[in-house]
This record gives sequence, C-alpha cells and structure tokens, in this order.
Amino acid sequence: MELQVTKGDVRLPTPTTIRCTDPATLQLLGEIPVVAPEEVRERVRRARAAQTQWAATRFSERRRVLGMILEHLLDHADELCDLIARDSGKTRENALLGEIWPICEKLRHTIAHGERDLAPERVSSGLLLHKRARIEYRPLGVIGVICPWNFPLQNVLGPTIPALMAGNAVVVKVSEWTSWSQPRIQRIFDEALNAAGYSTDLVQLITGFGETGAALCSSGADKIVFTGSMPNGRRVAAQCAKTLTPVILELGGKDPMIVCDDAAIDQAVHAALAGTFISSGQMCLAAERVLVFDAVYNQFVDAVVEEARKLKQGPPLSGDLVDVGAMTMPHQVEIVERLVKDAVEQGAEVRVGGKRGGLKGQFFEPTVLTGVEPHMAIAREETFGPVMCIFRVKSEDEAIRVANDTEYGLGSTVFTQDKQRGRRIADRLVAGSTVVNDFGLAYMANALPFGGVRGSGYGRLNGREGIRAMCNIKSVMEDRFALHKPVKLYPVKLGDFERTRHTIELLYRRSPLQRLESAFALVRTLFRR
Repeated sequence: MELQVTKGDVRLPTPTTIRCTDPATLQLLGEIPVVAPEEVRERVRRARAAQTQWAATRFSERRRVLGMILEHLLDHADELCDLIARDSGKTRENALLGEIWPICEKLRHTIAHGERDLAPERVSSGLLLHKRARIEYRPLGVIGVICPWNFPLQNVLGPTIPALMAGNAVVVKVSEWTSWSQPRIQRIFDEALNAAGYSTDLVQLITGFGETGAALCSSGADKIVFTGSMPNGRRVAAQCAKTLTPVILELGGKDPMIVCDDAAIDQAVHAALAGTFISSGQMCLAAERVLVFDAVYNQFVDAVVEEARKLKQGPPLSGDLVDVGAMTMPHQVEIVERLVKDAVEQGAEVRVGGKRGGLKGQFFEPTVLTGVEPHMAIAREETFGPVMCIFRVKSEDEAIRVANDTEYGLGSTVFTQDKQRGRRIADRLVAGSTVVNDFGLAYMANALPFGGVRGSGYGRLNGREGIRAMCNIKSVMEDRFALHKPVKLYPVKLGDFERTRHTIELLYRRSPLQRLESAFALVRTLFRR
C-alpha cells in the first residue's frame, strides 16, 4: 500500500499535491493536496465524533438525508456527467448509465428497504424455552473506503450509502488518478448534511497516494472496503491484518460470456459490445472472455466486427458524439498494448483496432481479437481495456472448463434460448454472479449481493448482505419468563458427569430406543443423588 518514490537507491519524499489531467486531452485540470498519514488519523477521529450523533438517529432521519443526496444527483446529473467525463475520460453516456443511474437505484432501494434489512430479527432460542433470542444490526462506527479510478462517483457513493443507512460515518480515500472531481463530490454530502443539521465530518473524502490509503487501513477505522486490483487487495488485507481490521475486498475479474449455439445472436453481440467497451472496458465486471460455440462462431464474429468498426472514439467533451472514450490511467494503456501484442505473437488475429491510434490523449482503439486461446496472457491476466477476446469452444463442457480456468470469479454471462440449459450452465460457473441473456444486470438488482470468489475478493456490497456487512451483528438473549434460580455448576458433585452425559444422549440420540435407555439411566442417577 505504501507509495515508494525512488531515484536510484534514494527514496524521495511523497509529493504534497496531485497533478490532475484530463485523460482525453492531457489538459492540466489543477492540483489537489495530498492528505498526510497523520491527518488521516485526525480525519477518522473527527468522523468518529460525528458518528455518535448519527448513530442515535431514527431510520426516518437517515432516509431523509439519503433522499437529499438522491435529489442532488438528479438536479445536477448533467454537471456531474461532465465532471466524470473530464476526470476519467469516459463518455457522458457511460457516466449517466454506469454511475448516475446505478447510484440513484441504490439510493431508491436503500431508502425503501434499508430499515427492513436492518430490523432486529427474532430467532429460535433452541432448548432454552425460558429465553428469547434476537439478532441486532448495530453500527460499526467508522467505515474506511479505498476507491479505484474507473468509476469516480459510483465507487464513492456505492459503499457510503449502506454505511450511512446503517448508522456509520465514512472516510473515503479516492484514487490519485481521479482526484480532481472529488471536491465537487464532497459537496453532495456536505449540502445534505448541512441542510439536515449534521456535521460534515460524517462523510469525508481524502486524496493522496499509496501511503494515504495505508494510513487509512491502520487509522482505527472499524472496517475497510477496498475496490481495486488483486495485488493491491493483498496489500490492503495484509495491512489490515496488523490491527485485525475487517475488510471487504471487491477485486478484479476475468469474466466469461458464453454464447451457446442456440443463443439470440444479435442480443449476444450487443451485450458483448457493452460488456467490452463501456468505460473503455475499465470495469471489474467487463466481459473479458467471450466464449462462442463453434456452430455460431463465424456468425457472431462477423456481426461483432461489423458493429465494432462503426464505433467512434475521441474526447468525450469535444462536442461530437463519441462511443468510446479515453483510458484513465496511462500505465493501463501500456498493459493493454502489451497483452494485445503478446496475443498476436501467439496466433490471435486483430479484426478491429489493436493499437493506440493517433489521438492525443490516453486512448486505445476499440479492439476485437479472434483465435484467443486459454494459455495466452490476455486470457489469464485482467485486461481492463477496450479489447474483446473471442474464444472458439465446441461444447458446454469445454465452455465451462475454459470459463472456470481462471484465478478470478466475479461475474459471468450465458446466452441461450433454453431456460434449462441456461440454469444448468449457470450452476456450474464459479462466480459471484451469473446473468442469463443480459450483461451485468445483477449489479442493478440491489436486492442481490455483489462480490466475488477466488481472486475476485470476499465480502458483499449490495443486497441485505451488503448493508449488514456495515454492522456489528450482535446476538441478544433475554428472559421470556424469569426463573431467577441459579444453575449451580460448582462445587462439582458426585454423579454430575453421568447425569449430564445421559441428558445429552436423551436429547441427541437418533434412535428412539437409545433415547429411552438414556431416559431410564438419567432417572436412575437422579434417584441415586
């Protein structure tokens, strides 16, 4: 997690500001201050102080504040889309569909169902008939969030919404690559909290490099939510382990999209285009491997190539209609370029794109590769760029084997017109979610938990499981009717062991005859007493 800037063998000091540029034009946007580690701890302390008042609020009050945030997003959607496009390089359409809309839906769902999901639950007290048992969902305190750069708005609000509904304060460390938009995003929270009469310390966005994120992990925050790459997820988990701080890891993916021989090809083609080229492919849920059955392979490829050749790329705010924007991080362009070159050298064919192109900014052309094989680096490493990798498979078994042959396990997609077949394939895919006959929509259904398995992380962010993950899940037992008689374990008396053993056998033996024998044995020990 710690950023080390070196020149030769000399470690250089961490910069005190972040230089922000527009990825599409390379225009300098300005500089944002770096929050030093000691200030991170102070921010968490202030958040904890503000959380005390917030934790005591009713759910109706929390709904009111979240409602103000929702209204702000709707009132300023055009401005926020321009802001996101300028900071990340994605198109305004991608910002609206991929950031504003999912966050509005998450707010709607949380306002409608958050109280129900956090209501105390009565559960069985088992053999203890004189007791009542329930589960309570209590706020943890301060939730620390560490964001990547691909969704500057959604990555901040996504975990913050359930954390607030659960009664927590939130401190968010945003990516150094999309820090320019953060003062404006901070205003969304500040205006709602000020209007409702709460301290703006309740939600704080902080900017910085790796050591700022490391400081948040060790700051005393009660839980860390990290979204990012697998290597950085390992660093976060290791840092949090030092203080036993629990962590949710939402990491990368190498998601398969299986196109069966009975798929609706036009539907599958456009889902593959969306799954590959939205946000220039910079999505954890991107369709990074498109596995097409042999019988429809040529038909699918021809249709994809025809559509991909029509895509326009350029600066999103130039005034022209643009299909695919820029890539946010310069180094990611280099990664995509390396993986495509390696694939071509090993026999893959570039059908569309395949290079950076002649634009000034951080662009990689929308690319379609055919003849991709499972052993290639591009089939195993997360691409995180606008590259559609198409594999030819002969059968369900081969498609499932190739789909599961990865260290990741986030999302997956199946296209088939046979409902039973879709369910059968979905059952065999190792992933946190499977969508049949659509791309990525499981994320929009906020009653569904979102997260991965294997190297895609652990913990969940959406659904009932996601909001409860922001809580201390507390067990409470109290009297149903009071006995007020002591259970005397001490001093130990002769026969206590035998009586207890026969009681346990009476309760848990499966054979009625054995239970009867245990009952007689227990009675005999009681008389001997």
